[in-house]
Amino acid sequence: MRRRRVLRAAGAALGAGAIASPLAGRFAVTGAEAHPQSDGSDDGSGEGSGSGTEAGDGDGTAGAYGPLGSVEVAGTREAVASADGMVAYLALGDGYATVDVSDPTAPTVLAERRDLLADRDGGPLRGLNDAAVSGDRLVIVGPANPREDALHGVLVVDVSDPAAPRETGFYGTDFPIHNADLAGRHCYLTGNGAADNALVVVDVAAGAEVARWSLFNADESWRDVPRRLRPIHDVTVRDGVAAAAYWDAGTYLLDVSDPADPRLLGVVDAGDPADLRDPPPREGTVPPGNHHVAVLAPGGDTLAVGRESWAVERDGDLLGGPSGVDLYDVSDPSTPTRLASIDPPPSPDPRFRGTWTTAHNLDLTDDTLYTSWYQGGVKRHDVSDPADPVEETWWADPGSTRFWGAVLAVSGEHFLAPSMGTRDGAPAGLWTFPDRAGVGGDRSLLEWEAAGTTSAPTTGPTLTDRDTASEPGGTPPDTTDSSAAAPGFGVASAVGGVGIAASVAAALAWRRSGRRGNSGGDVTDAGDDANGGGA
Repeated sequence: MRRRRVLRAAGAALGAGAIASPLAGRFAVTGAEAHPQSDGSDDGSGEGSGSGTEAGDGDGTAGAYGPLGSVEVAGTREAVASADGMVAYLALGDGYATVDVSDPTAPTVLAERRDLLADRDGGPLRGLNDAAVSGDRLVIVGPANPREDALHGVLVVDVSDPAAPRETGFYGTDFPIHNADLAGRHCYLTGNGAADNALVVVDVAAGAEVARWSLFNADESWRDVPRRLRPIHDVTVRDGVAAAAYWDAGTYLLDVSDPADPRLLGVVDAGDPADLRDPPPREGTVPPGNHHVAVLAPGGDTLAVGRESWAVERDGDLLGGPSGVDLYDVSDPSTPTRLASIDPPPSPDPRFRGTWTTAHNLDLTDDTLYTSWYQGGVKRHDVSDPADPVEETWWADPGSTRFWGAVLAVSGEHFLAPSMGTRDGAPAGLWTFPDRAGVGGDRSLLEWEAAGTTSAPTTGPTLTDRDTASEPGGTPPDTTDSSAAAPGFGVASAVGGVGIAASVAAALAWRRSGRRGNSGGDVTDAGDDANGGGA
């Protein structure tokens, strides 16, 4: 393990170098203009971070690290990469885009489609936060959260020619789809509101549902737990195993080698229905957060679980803060073991309306973990020894962008990071980074907590204000579209300070001991369905 890390460090010192563009001239270019980046040197100015004013490859000077390039695409949420890493596919909220990333210094939009299925009842499709690709088939799913009288479902797209994608089918659902994954012809959907918060498996080639699996298949006592505490937030499928992140209930590993017959293999960090049936008052987003996303490494021995949380304000004090990523040994899925925890970047204001540095979407290979932290930037960790993860890369510039995800495109060359833009108007789009060690950006806006200051900010919304703004049906902080801004499944109503303090104390004890408490979240919902934005 240590020898591999020495070799990785030696390779990083050489830099990523120039990357050829085998797709050059193959596609007709349409849409937004690419922006080559600066040399990544950290001069504290924030210049060259998506500005498109200075060409370079992010590796120009010794020790420098920065983005290779970026391209503006309004509404960007999730990004996924083709198998060869040459094309990225973006979910755009109101559509999708295909992007040539074969030359990561000049990502180029190939095609952009919006106002999908506008001629159908309830159309066009909106709240499209997630995309998945398998071979030449792309799916775009949504809306991420319930929308009254709106079209819900899975749009199937043939991307055999990424410059001329063709919509080939649509599978309508009676539930919102927060996230999904695709393996061959089978699409795995988060079926919240589908009576039992089920994992729903659809054969998109046949246009037919083939299976459902819910917590009730594991334990009927989950029926007594409020649905808002056990939504299925995300699902990823690798090597015939689905990892379904079930919020306070934990992550469930399912054998889907036969997609029509999902079978439970094991539970990571299992919630206890008895404890969640009548949970004590707790703000649903304080640490240790909830099971927000879970991804298996190739081969299935290691699982990464990303969590989300924010601080709450009580009597001038901030309680809680952002959450990180946990790594588990699931080589025997019936007896998973937590190996390590990766802490989030610091935040000067860790409240919901403050500076978000909690974990969001991630990717995991045999030996590298790629993570996104909203304004906290993107990171790479060497996880060749998952019990001892080593941070190799951190780039953040909260003044210019906040990242939705991080996904490997070409190993040893580059990875992708979709950006939501910033609340004050910096554009959304896709950024590319060298797949090597390095630190860069302008992280000065994250330094309040890093400097050791303990006094809470005295400005900003109260907990009640924050909750009112982000409750289902309300207006989130920076948009009128609740599916585009509110993270996770929304936040709780104002609750008692004693309950919050107790839950935070329990969370801190969990972090020290490596065990998760069993106090349940109390996430406000409408009609007992999970709500909110994020992905």
